[in-house]
Amino acid sequence: MKIRQNIRHWAAKKALTTPVVGDVANDKLVDLHTSIFLNKADEDRREERRDHLDGFFDATMDAYVAALQRGFTEAEAREITHVQANFDFFNHGWTEMMEIPGDELEAHYRRYETFFTDHGITIDDPLGAFRPAAGVPEAPETPDRLETAEYENALAGFADDVYVETDEGETVVGGQTEEPDEVDPSAAPGLDEDEASA
Repeated sequence: MKIRQNIRHWAAKKALTTPVVGDVANDKLVDLHTSIFLNKADEDRREERRDHLDGFFDATMDAYVAALQRGFTEAEAREITHVQANFDFFNHGWTEMMEIPGDELEAHYRRYETFFTDHGITIDDPLGAFRPAAGVPEAPETPDRLETAEYENALAGFADDVYVETDEGETVVGGQTEEPDEVDPSAAPGLDEDEASA
């Protein structure tokens, strides 16, 4: 998968792994992710998906921190959560929200198979052990989209590794850019009220 990485992503990592600040950052990042992906959906479908996405992304924040604790790089941990989201979108037939085409889901799963297996995550069960006890709110599916899927917001051809795009437009393959020595967690997306890409 091709993802961006800049100071705001490092700030989000710092914020999510810092006591007290982490709870605020979590909520802001959930709101941000929900907004970004809803904007890819048809306007008449957005509100019916909002609660589901809020619940789903809240659970993936725990997966992100767990992946960091397991030793994955920031980019890999974030990619794991995006792969989970794409499993969920695919299962719902929300192909217009997917970042990768459906035929690359298996390849992305295999790259993180050990982590996914350890946490009970499958393509059919994207949250696995991270699913909240009360579950995640349901949302209507659009299975007909799978029959004529265009994956209009997906980038194909990046299933073999994590591809990180820097602010300078350079693509780094295999993990991440260098983590800054000092990172202010208040610079995380949502905490400074300035929206950015997830």
